[in-house]
Amino acid sequence: MRIAIGLVVVGLGYLLFWPVPVAPVAYEPLKTFGFAGEYAPNHALEKAVKITLPDGAIGPEDLAVMPDGAVYTTDQTGRLYRIDGESPVVVDQLGGRPLGLKAGPDGALYIADSFRGVMRWTGVGTLESVVSEIDGAPVIYANQLDVARDGTIYFSNSTDRFDPETLGGTKLTSVMTIWEQSDTGYVARRQPDGTVEKIATGFVYVNGVALSPDEDFLLINETGRARVHRLWLSGPKAGEREVFLDNLPGYPDNLEAQGDGTYWLAFASPRVPAEALMPYPFLRKVIWRLGPKVRPAPIHRGMLVQIDGEGRILRTLQDPNGTLGITTGGKMVGDQFYVMTLDSDGFARMPVADMPPLR
Repeated sequence: MRIAIGLVVVGLGYLLFWPVPVAPVAYEPLKTFGFAGEYAPNHALEKAVKITLPDGAIGPEDLAVMPDGAVYTTDQTGRLYRIDGESPVVVDQLGGRPLGLKAGPDGALYIADSFRGVMRWTGVGTLESVVSEIDGAPVIYANQLDVARDGTIYFSNSTDRFDPETLGGTKLTSVMTIWEQSDTGYVARRQPDGTVEKIATGFVYVNGVALSPDEDFLLINETGRARVHRLWLSGPKAGEREVFLDNLPGYPDNLEAQGDGTYWLAFASPRVPAEALMPYPFLRKVIWRLGPKVRPAPIHRGMLVQIDGEGRILRTLQDPNGTLGITTGGKMVGDQFYVMTLDSDGFARMPVADMPPLR
């Protein structure tokens, strides 16, 4: 009996007091309306054909379309692929963990590397660092980026709390940041003269960024609060930030400008039931102590939404059965629509003609 009581005491002590790496902040999320109305379920993404990466590689997070029409992606080990042909072809080994990709006006490929900051690539063996620190502090979680016509680079740093390289990957780091609700994420820009500065701070896991066609504003995904912000870059509102889309049915990941004034917003997961515990920091610590099987995790249910510059929903493509895994981005390239993923063994694409019509 004493042994049993002792075990119970030890167990309770562990659940209540054992140190954990997260320091949850109380937060009252808006009640989600789920997949209804403009986000009503459909099965449009199930028409997409999965394209598997070679050699068991996983994690084609984003894509970039180069001036010559070539389409590139990367994987979790830092390999670079050309994917516009019938099968992906390995082009180079970049290392790190590349996430966001974007072609620059100089013809180079710019990369948001979650381990190393912002990188630049112009051909095999040419990888170079563009931004690795700001004001003496390392950029520890570069996520996505966009590049203006004058070469200015806008990029997100998801968090300054948790380092994905030391924690073994971006997925765990994202879960920890959102579960904690720490707001150390920021957006920065690097100007053509090399000046780097933060231009927006205080985000709970900031993610995708995309410039408007006139480059007068930047859209910013805040994954941890299920919303999108608009930061004005020029005009009478320059420097002002406003909520652009709020209370989304899922957690927004990458944001891709289509080039016609519309944007593709990808959802990594629907909102999780564990959000009910957000107002209770102590309980969230207890849940974390219970281990990975109990902790919150992304739900596989693919969805991409096309929006315009006023925040109107133009169409949605969904995969309710989660066959593609965690969807992170999408874009129409020529007559094909590409769908990218976080930790699946490939991406998907489908003819634009098979997509649902615009509203």
